[in-house]
Amino acid sequence: QVQLVESGGGLVQAGGSLRLSCSASGRTFSSYVRGWFRQAPGREREFVAAISRGGDGTYYADSVQGRFTISRDNAKNTGSLQMNSLKPEDTAVYYCAAGTVVGGIPKAYDYWGQGTQVFVSS
Repeated sequence: QVQLVESGGGLVQAGGSLRLSCSASGRTFSSYVRGWFRQAPGREREFVAAISRGGDGTYYADSVQGRFTISRDNAKNTGSLQMNSLKPEDTAVYYCAAGTVVGGIPKAYDYWGQGTQVFVSS
């Protein structure tokens, strides 16, 4: 089992930045691929970014490419999502996830955090 806890959400103006963190406990964090998803009201959960076990492979949704950066620190069992140049359409609940296969769909991930709210004002 892996337990994930997100932090770092909040309210920010358009053009601003936020850094989300995801702390993991339980089984070895480095054994899992990590991902970030988001879900806005009335919409399905969508892929944001993913990172391979060793951190050498990163993947992004087109909508965040060049603005968001995913990273991980396996020694500290943590991961993060640096979000720059935020837009109102980035407003959503952000979830971190862990799984065994890199994927862009929620089914690819086995463990999920409770989510952290990000609100970007115009």
